[in-house]
Amino acid sequence: MADLPLPPHVAEAPPAAEAPQVRAPEAPKPIISAALTDANIQVKSNFRGARIVLYGAVFDAAARPSDVVVLVRGPEQPVRITRKIQVAGLWINSRPVVFRGAPGFYRAASNRPLADIANFGTLRRLGAGIDHLTFAAPAEQRVETRYGVRDVVVNQLGADYYDWKSAVVRLKEAAGLYREDEHGVRFVDRGLFRAEIALPAGAPTGVYRADIILFQNGKPVAQRTRTLTVQKVGAERALYVLAHDRPWSYGLASMAFALAVGWAASAAFRRD
Repeated sequence: MADLPLPPHVAEAPPAAEAPQVRAPEAPKPIISAALTDANIQVKSNFRGARIVLYGAVFDAAARPSDVVVLVRGPEQPVRITRKIQVAGLWINSRPVVFRGAPGFYRAASNRPLADIANFGTLRRLGAGIDHLTFAAPAEQRVETRYGVRDVVVNQLGADYYDWKSAVVRLKEAAGLYREDEHGVRFVDRGLFRAEIALPAGAPTGVYRADIILFQNGKPVAQRTRTLTVQKVGAERALYVLAHDRPWSYGLASMAFALAVGWAASAAFRRD
């Protein structure tokens, strides 16, 4: 049956207006806060290491499950290593290899294993964990040493790079300078966490950087950075400054002191 046209005085009803879509309010982004109990470590002659306590809190209105990772990286130092090679039946040292940007200290602490917190790519990008530790770019050319031996810089190693890097990591771990602790962060209350970082006696002096990263659903969502200073004080500080700022004066003073001690010892035990 065909539709009959409407009379001229009858207008078509306007289409029903669509109801406006109401978006649910987004939950505020989580925030992480952290602080160190002591941001200045003084190294004296009797220094046997220190224990640094870091505490903080996670503020999240949605109360989503969270993970906390603490990465502490010390001042970078050059590392020069060799390995034994056999030549004509004799074992000799190979040419030294120099890593110019290796951190002098590294700690990775978390509330559970890093592999359970984030994927490989995320951990590698953040340098979270010893397996993902990155060294700064090396020099572009070889370096002549004082003994006339040319060091091999890292960018000339090729496929052996990871073997040499693993050797550096093993040496640092044996000295207690590199460590990964999957239970180093502990939640003490809802949103409140605590971490302890052990600083060995052989830790280098300088400025340390502590990155506190909040993870949710495998992704970093918030981060805070704190700094820590380790410095020599007292007579040790004066000798350290003299040795680095005026090496000739330090050498002459050391030689004069050694001669004086030797003369005093010989005079004390001289037989008439």
